[in-house]
Amino acid sequence: MFVSRRSRVATLAACATILLATSACGDDKPEEASTQQVRLYGTDGTMLNSYPAELKERASLVDGMKGTTPLVPLPDDFKGRLRAVNPALTDFVYSAETYDAVVIAVLAAQLAGSTDPAAITKQIVAVTNDGQRCEDPASCLALARNGQDIEYRSVSLTRAGFTDKGEPATASYATLTFDGQQINDGKTEFVGAGIESAASTKTPPKPKKQRAGGDADQQPLVLGGLLPKTGDLSIAYPPMAAGAALAIKEINAGGGALGKPVTWLDGDDGTSPTVAKATVAKHVADGVSVIIGAGGSGISRAVLPDVVRAGKILFSPSNTDSSLTDVDDEGLYFRTAPPDSLQGRALADVILRDGSQKIVIVARKDSYGEGLQGTVRDELEKAGIADDRLKLLTYEPPADAKAPPVDFSGGAKEIKAFGADAVLIIGFGESAQVIRGLADAGVQIRQ
Repeated sequence: MFVSRRSRVATLAACATILLATSACGDDKPEEASTQQVRLYGTDGTMLNSYPAELKERASLVDGMKGTTPLVPLPDDFKGRLRAVNPALTDFVYSAETYDAVVIAVLAAQLAGSTDPAAITKQIVAVTNDGQRCEDPASCLALARNGQDIEYRSVSLTRAGFTDKGEPATASYATLTFDGQQINDGKTEFVGAGIESAASTKTPPKPKKQRAGGDADQQPLVLGGLLPKTGDLSIAYPPMAAGAALAIKEINAGGGALGKPVTWLDGDDGTSPTVAKATVAKHVADGVSVIIGAGGSGISRAVLPDVVRAGKILFSPSNTDSSLTDVDDEGLYFRTAPPDSLQGRALADVILRDGSQKIVIVARKDSYGEGLQGTVRDELEKAGIADDRLKLLTYEPPADAKAPPVDFSGGAKEIKAFGADAVLIIGFGESAQVIRGLADAGVQIRQ
């Protein structure tokens, strides 16, 4: 789908170049350098209704900010079920991916007839491909108990299943826009990405039919959370937690797995390797088979050696760093979030549709930020944006909650001197300091 869109993006980029000299592509005239305005763009870590609160008294600065996030058009029924779990829910980013990660892990255990992570891993990809189609935990579990191959489809997994690498073959992205301090759902646009033929066609082990009455000696399946309750990504925690809680609720209402209710042990990744490692160690000691998380790609990369050493499964609903596709995981890492190789194209398209010509990409200095930064840069260059019209900046995210906030005053001055008309911010809650820095430096933010 992005082949045709790229062609359109290239046309827009060329048209915007002509605009600087002739105004031939529209009615707007180029701004004088002294009054040039900057349009803000964001990603999945910032395009949340909870994000403006990070700016406190200057929350209005996000008005007009655009960005992308992995998101499918969520059915009202699913949103209603999530709100039954958490009535205060205001965002839904990664709620569907978290729900599906939990359900897929449980279905894989049921098909494997075991809580052994090594057995479960052999069924996770298979749960999503080449079997009897089912779309809710109860009906899928019923088929799996009967030893039936299944093909799970649900809220985030709609078109195709997992690749051999254990991640979605296709994805859906939403372009979101802040009107005031809230995302205007009426302006949200969706676009598909990926290739259905990339889904795995490998034959899994034969499913094990559950014995009548279950196995009295079988231990309950235990899943552990590794979600960002605290730290820079905590703004995304409520929808993720609601997705996990809803999945466990509906799985157990459908009879549980392996003849027993599934147990969920909560856990915080803290958006911090130190906090996340401590949580992983506790989950290992408590007999967890599958760890759902971490929230950030860099956190998963940090804890993955510990998870692999313990022979457990790490299944993230929100990791998007493309390099994790080929991470050394001994087959124990999976994700329901699509890689940023797909999101980068969507972001470039959004920026270029506005005719942006001098673009700065600011990213938190970790695998997520720098990985997506590089992908977007490549897509912009392919679309015709010259190297001298692109500027890349990074910042060190706070090490923990006690660390001082990000100081972006120097970077803001660079952006002002560069004469940017577009700034893409790739970060989490801490990135609000980038916007504050721009405003403090006298950069006019377009609304």
